[in-house]
Amino acid sequence: MFSCLVAGLLFAAIVSGAQLTTRKALNLEVAKAMAAAAEQHAVKNKWNVVIAILDDGGNLIYLQRMDGTQVGSIDVAIAKAKSALLFKRPTKAFSDAVEGGRTAVISLPGALAIEGGLPISWDGEILGSIGVSGVTSEQDGMIGQAGVAALKSILGQ
Repeated sequence: MFSCLVAGLLFAAIVSGAQLTTRKALNLEVAKAMAAAAEQHAVKNKWNVVIAILDDGGNLIYLQRMDGTQVGSIDVAIAKAKSALLFKRPTKAFSDAVEGGRTAVISLPGALAIEGGLPISWDGEILGSIGVSGVTSEQDGMIGQAGVAALKSILGQ
């Protein structure tokens, strides 16, 4: 009986000090603005692409398919974004590893060794990711980087 009382008091002490974390999250407005910045880079270069933006849970927030972009790029853009999110690094890191001879990287579940997926972070927190597909993987990466780079100005910083 005494041990139950002690356990109950200990649990109450632990629970009373527990707090939820506060975190930042992407929203539709920010995702659209990032996609617009990425699109602007693509349009400037006359490239047609799909741009996918995921939240930190890997859920699609925004998808944009520019006119003339092949339908197959929809799933590829989402997969690039998902890979960047899962591993908290650009998918270029995987393609560089494979090019350097580390072919085992392609067997990692969810890893996509094609440039064009980038994590989106703010103040050291991963907020989500962006994936781009439609032109060469290097060009996809440049477009995605334009979207990520715009976050600072989107947030007024």
